[in-house]
Amino acid sequence: MEAAMAMENERRSIREWVVRLALMLVGLTVAHLGVTLFILPALGSDPFTIFVQGWAWQSGLSVGTCHVIILCLLMGIMLLTTKGYVLPGTIVCSFCGGPIIDLFTWLLSGAITPSSPMAVRIASMLAGCAVLAGGMALVIKSDAGTGANDLVAVILTDKLGRFQFRWVRVCCDIFFAATGFLLGGVLGFGSLAAALLVGPIAQFFFPHAGKVVTAAVARFCPAAG
Repeated sequence: MEAAMAMENERRSIREWVVRLALMLVGLTVAHLGVTLFILPALGSDPFTIFVQGWAWQSGLSVGTCHVIILCLLMGIMLLTTKGYVLPGTIVCSFCGGPIIDLFTWLLSGAITPSSPMAVRIASMLAGCAVLAGGMALVIKSDAGTGANDLVAVILTDKLGRFQFRWVRVCCDIFFAATGFLLGGVLGFGSLAAALLVGPIAQFFFPHAGKVVTAAVARFCPAAG
């Protein structure tokens, strides 16, 4: 499977790569709008952030520094142990997410705050989970590269073969959240919601995101068909 993926990637034209990367950037922007909607109510960090927080607490490094180190380690492991999964978009996802979140935080911070009514905070958190899942589905289906932390569930789903992405993602999120909490990360109600909802919602969006990608590639790169 990995060899076939690598060969398919090598056959793509520059035009097709541009189209797929553009779709990935759209998905990445949508996904990080979801992350922002999830963060602003302050009801808990997402599972991977808890994992990073735990290691930051143990190492004495900043959360940002640990985040970059962990993502680079994951990419390195994937490059050594798999073929065809780490693509140009993986690097884009790993280093562009922060600025996108900062932009949406600046735009929305006056509308949603930790002091907003609880109903607003919960609605924002749940909407964030759904928006994050929809954007992540488009990123994954663009097949231009996925963030290293999201690739963990993608690779495990392909390797195991018997389990749907939704359940593998839930297990990965629970692992990240539990490990991070044991190491000193902060667990909240929103963290549990994200762990249980993002994977299944992303699975729901996969067919729709796949159709968008197929239509865009066929429209702008007819030779790819």
